[in-house]
Amino acid sequence: MIGKQTFQFLKELKNNNNRNWFNDNKEKYRATAADFEDFVNAAIAHIARFDKTIAGVSARDCIFRIYRDVRFSKDKSPYKTHLGAWIVKSGRKSHDEAGYYIHIEPDGSILAGGAHNPPPDWLRGIRNKIHSNGKEFKKIIGSAAFKKYFKEIEGEKLQRPPQGYDASHSDIELLKQKSYLAVHKVNDNAVMSDDFAKRCKEVFKALYPFDRFLNEAIP
Repeated sequence: MIGKQTFQFLKELKNNNNRNWFNDNKEKYRATAADFEDFVNAAIAHIARFDKTIAGVSARDCIFRIYRDVRFSKDKSPYKTHLGAWIVKSGRKSHDEAGYYIHIEPDGSILAGGAHNPPPDWLRGIRNKIHSNGKEFKKIIGSAAFKKYFKEIEGEKLQRPPQGYDASHSDIELLKQKSYLAVHKVNDNAVMSDDFAKRCKEVFKALYPFDRFLNEAIP
């Protein structure tokens, strides 16, 4: 369970994003990280029941480090002020497969998935699959199960049709996507509730056909 202490730590970290404060509160961080790891392991077990590719993955494979890479950033804050996990068979370092994302942040928690800035070959594969089988894709994103948790497909989008695709194609707006993301926002009270693990399971189960369609387009 993700409790109040997790949100309290993240709020305090946001207001004290420096190494001295973090080192003085290392035990709070360790407790927060341990709770999040337990929760992600539980989420993985739920997901593996309907997505067999996740079986055998551990939370440690999926959870992002709290330390920021500030080498090329104007913001030199040393720590992230959220907790995140990218659940896919290859773990958090994989950017070439669709999966399940858990993001915990005061007033900004989400459950999400899909393809974020997929590599050119995969993006081309997704577009080709939609071009030839848009009916299947629209059935997935228009289903009651999907619509219960997600609205429109999110992500950066081209202004003009991608090269090689007819502007008059019935699914041209979907083909303009550069990312194919589904995002479900969750308020703080819902995250801290006893049934949040159940909600994660339901959201990600509704997401699974979307992820599967995208992954079937991987070259």
